Amino acid sequence: MSRRRHTPGVSRPDRLSDEGLARLQAQLEAGIAISTVVLEQWIKRYGAPAREIIEKYKDRHSNLD
Repeated sequence: MSRRRHTPGVSRPDRLSDEGLARLQAQLEAGIAISTVVLEQWIKRYGAPAREIIEKYKDRHSNLD
């Protein structure tokens, strides 16, 4: 039985971009309903920059701490 070497996919810095954060902001500005779970995923993936964008629209998503 041979061991397969794990080959990594797209690196995290290549997945995370300003374009992604711009998409998040555009969705929030448009008033698109985004669940708390999905917003938490944005924060987990993008960190502080996503939290700052979400904070601007917190009144629309008041259940996100």
